Amino acid sequence: MRLMRFGPSMLFLRTSDVEGGENFLKNLFGITELSVDEAWDQSGELDTIIFVTPTEEWKTVLNPKKGAFLVRMRSDSVLKELLNAKAPFERANLGPQIILLRVPKEAEKASEVIPKRYGGIETSFAEGINEGEEQDTLLLVTDKKLSESVGIRDIKEAFLIRKNFVEVYRALRTDLPILLFKLLPEGWKELTIRIYDTEKRYEENIERVLLVLEDLDLGYVVSEGWDWDYPRPFMRIRVYKIKLITWEDPLRIKFLLKGLEYRGYQRFADIDVFFEGKKIPWVDVSKECASKFELAKAAREELESLLSEDTKKRLHEIEDRLLKGKVPNE
Repeated sequence: MRLMRFGPSMLFLRTSDVEGGENFLKNLFGITELSVDEAWDQSGELDTIIFVTPTEEWKTVLNPKKGAFLVRMRSDSVLKELLNAKAPFERANLGPQIILLRVPKEAEKASEVIPKRYGGIETSFAEGINEGEEQDTLLLVTDKKLSESVGIRDIKEAFLIRKNFVEVYRALRTDLPILLFKLLPEGWKELTIRIYDTEKRYEENIERVLLVLEDLDLGYVVSEGWDWDYPRPFMRIRVYKIKLITWEDPLRIKFLLKGLEYRGYQRFADIDVFFEGKKIPWVDVSKECASKFELAKAAREELESLLSEDTKKRLHEIEDRLLKGKVPNE
């Protein structure tokens, strides 16, 4: 689970010929002009959003009505390309450094914690860009997954912290568990996932589970390792155990992982989920399914609808290897 990441850099290029500067960017980077919302919504971590403004503007000014240019490169690489290409700009300014913080949907308002702990001033996205300086930090709070693009409308709260960016980043990285506990004091759960495969193909099955946990951002994997399970008296089997810290509903995680037990009529492994020391029965998440197989089929369909295309492709590649030489279960 990713709880914090960098946002794009905001680069303001000053020139006496705005139209000429914009055309230069289009030709140099092979990009088109976007709206501010489009540029932000499509941006990823460490990308650069460029604004071309008149020379007389000495301070960062974010005008939502003006166009923006998204370059999928770090700002230092962008500036290198501009310098080497002898770009027609007189001056460059950077906006505040942006950090995105993910919190649970049910978390208390960050405005009750962040100003006290870091001296942040509650603001909006646009005001934070306009008022912040290059060395400042603009902290944006969202409940969306940070492994994907976060739109402007996904930002729940924004805070301008007028402290050295490196200092703020180090403090946030250290304080993150404490900060999240303050925002969601009662919401954390510890789950244990146990994987058992009669054919001992643990490497592939472990990878499948970890792929899903990471892609769907379901929690922190805090430990992994081998353990023993006792399904019946005097019967001991070896299982692989994953310990997960999460704010998600344990029944939801059980349901999604049920979708990894089968693909079609082919069975891969038993995947059990334990919460507070008790195994979650499949009937608790059955969603009116009459059998384990129907439940696994429904879970698989929902799981595949949620996974990214890259993860789905990787998952199918692993499963295709597992299925070679297998016959359908009776």
